[in-house]
Amino acid sequence: MAASPRRITAAICTYERYDLLPGAITSALSQSLPTDAFEVIVVDNSPDPVRSGQEAAAFARFPNLSWYHEAKPGLSNARNVAARHAASPIIAYLDDDARADPVWLENIAGCFDQFGEALKVVGGRIRPWWGAPRPAWLADEMLGAITVVDLGPERRLLREGEWVAGANIAFRIDALRDAGWFDTSLGRTGGGASLLSSEETALTDRIKAQGGLVAYDPLGAVEHWVDPERLTQRWFRRRSAWQAVSDYLRDPKGRLAQREESWLAVKAFLLHQNPADRTLRGLALEQPEAEDFRWQSAAVYNAVTALLAGLDERDDL
Repeated sequence: MAASPRRITAAICTYERYDLLPGAITSALSQSLPTDAFEVIVVDNSPDPVRSGQEAAAFARFPNLSWYHEAKPGLSNARNVAARHAASPIIAYLDDDARADPVWLENIAGCFDQFGEALKVVGGRIRPWWGAPRPAWLADEMLGAITVVDLGPERRLLREGEWVAGANIAFRIDALRDAGWFDTSLGRTGGGASLLSSEETALTDRIKAQGGLVAYDPLGAVEHWVDPERLTQRWFRRRSAWQAVSDYLRDPKGRLAQREESWLAVKAFLLHQNPADRTLRGLALEQPEAEDFRWQSAAVYNAVTALLAGLDERDDL
């Protein structure tokens, strides 16, 4: 008898994260679905193919796991490579520093089944896996910057303004293809020097524009590592600045239209500071209160947006 077709593919794209990667792979292999119903694909973007091969050898005994070393850098490219190798109609992406619940794939696949062919994208709950205590200045409203997603206990279609994140997102592969795959001009490349993002948001927007539906499944859940290096205000300010760049690349006309609004928001924040800090310095000072830090992070975002959109000289007195 011919082998039954794979129902879903779990894809893990990685770059020199050999410390955390085995945990992600083990969680993806330890799913509640029958082994012949799913596969796991690892796309390793790390620069050393010999080391990649050594790491792959530890998982060679698993018949439903494939490991590919991809020399061309970039997370978006690696995700496209994984999709093109997939032997199933659905691909679910898991970050290399995340751990999937045992029923992750079962629920993601079940969500696609429930809503039918019109459903093209499913995102799941992402719980934080804290590498250090959560700082007092980190408000709930800012948890999205470290990829925490919780839209409630109900499996449902997304509402206007809601989003799901790439650390736990699944697509019908035909929808990926029809929407032009992941945009390789967006997304992370190499280590943490660049925080360019929004590649999955841009792709999801294109799929929705073609009539595809997007859903959220709380039981298709993962835990996502929060590195202690990210639990600093400096990192969050960098994250805000890079998000502004990502959003500008994704929607330049929209950001141009917000140039004046963005500058007014920056000015309001700076005027609230001590006179000596009403400069670029005011956007970099540590903020002891959560609400003040939220405001500063928004000001950083708006400052970068205004400059990218061509803010010019004016009299602001």
